[in-house]
Amino acid sequence: MEKQGIRINRERLKNTIEEFADYGRTENNGVTRLALSDVDIQVRKHFQSECEKLGMTVVYDDMANMYATLPGMDNDQPPVVVGSHLDSVKKGGRFDGVLGVLTGLEVVRTMVENGIRPQVPVVVANITNEEGARFEPAMMSSGVISGKFDKQTMLKSTDEDGVTFGEALESSGFAGKEENRLKDAAAFLELHIEQGPVLESESLQIGVVEGVVGMVNYEIEVTGDSDHAGTTPMSMRKDALFATNNLMTEIREKMSKLDDKLVYTIGRMNVSPNIHTVIPNKVVFTIEARHQDAKTIRQVEEIIQGLPESAGKEKCNVKVTKQWDRDTVWFDEKLVNALEQSAKNIGYSYKRMVSGAGHDSQFIATYIPTAMIFVPSVNGKSHAEDELTLWEDCENGVHVVLQTVLELTTR
Repeated sequence: MEKQGIRINRERLKNTIEEFADYGRTENNGVTRLALSDVDIQVRKHFQSECEKLGMTVVYDDMANMYATLPGMDNDQPPVVVGSHLDSVKKGGRFDGVLGVLTGLEVVRTMVENGIRPQVPVVVANITNEEGARFEPAMMSSGVISGKFDKQTMLKSTDEDGVTFGEALESSGFAGKEENRLKDAAAFLELHIEQGPVLESESLQIGVVEGVVGMVNYEIEVTGDSDHAGTTPMSMRKDALFATNNLMTEIREKMSKLDDKLVYTIGRMNVSPNIHTVIPNKVVFTIEARHQDAKTIRQVEEIIQGLPESAGKEKCNVKVTKQWDRDTVWFDEKLVNALEQSAKNIGYSYKRMVSGAGHDSQFIATYIPTAMIFVPSVNGKSHAEDELTLWEDCENGVHVVLQTVLELTTR
């Protein structure tokens, strides 16, 4: 049964999402709201104002993460936190990240209007620069507060105009104290759009996320010789692009024989000298792969590391460099079960799944009990102006979080 028969207000949620989308709305009804840009600063001020109307106190930490707190009956106890991010990619959508923050806002609005005072504080969090679209890397601030990234290194990250994150932080007005960082909580809950097609294709309302898959990224450098495209016989060429094509075919053939849940992408390629009358002398490309099982990732690495042995046909040299990796992160089983139970109690269709995309929750989960849920993305679209999640699906997801928060804070 739904706890105390309390439901969120769908129309209010819809209006709030559209209201926040006005901060950076694009011509095609998307959003561009890069971290600590002028429009991000504006939406942060609006978010703070809406929280303060509810009697919440808002503080910032030294990475500009925002924490809006609804007091509980025992404020010495660890809070229940609901959050995500307000920043977007360039020409992104109206739902990615912001829906998770507004979930927390709607949960608190519902509690306040129903006169519910939680036993422990409820915090709504906006985590800075999740996307990494202006300042790399992605999930920068959650990485710093969880100890995954070095703060001083992050402060030096620059945008395309040469502005450092540290400079943007200082001028934003949202640089707070390190002591305000999220250090302890009973739970961190994040609702996010799926950003993929699975829930919609299976006609499911909720994805109960068990964890975030591990991944690995390599850079492959293929070196040959440049010669005239019209005068050099095929048998005498060292064509780096032909060699690359062979390697890509081999990668796909071998990786397709591994687990069918494995996904892999050749996402960036630079060809030199990139002139139609010159045989390419160098190609640099990336290959990334994602899977929840460490054994499968090891098999992927064995395939990639064996590529130099396959380049002899085109007489080119191949250099393989591992750029980075991350382990699969599993969420707190009790919280995953709590979200699943809430979906069951309400009567929503759901499935357990893992996230292929990275989220702040994967870093926060390393030191705070954490769990996520997904709601469907129409056509699986995200990071695009036509990103869409139906209002009913938004409501369903927020309602699951509300019921879980009530269960955690009003027993």
